[in-house]
Amino acid sequence: MSTTVATTGAQSDAALSEKQQRILEYLRANADTQTYFKSRLIGDELDMSAKEVGTNMPALQNGEFDVDVEKWGYSSSTTWKVTT
Repeated sequence: MSTTVATTGAQSDAALSEKQQRILEYLRANADTQTYFKSRLIGDELDMSAKEVGTNMPALQNGEFDVDVEKWGYSSSTTWKVTT
């Protein structure tokens, strides 16, 4: 007999990489005053490249967190819409 564990789809911050955790904390800290974030500007604040930010955002986009992340635009740097 095998047993399976049901998952709820919820993801804890601990399941994220260090870079993803840093990005999530940045978005949490700034989402109250800002809705749209460019990968390039997030990277500048966190000492990452825009590519590193863009590569790590899908984990935040697909996870169950207290912020909602949606890819919004591609002009000069990917823009992300973040809501709490």
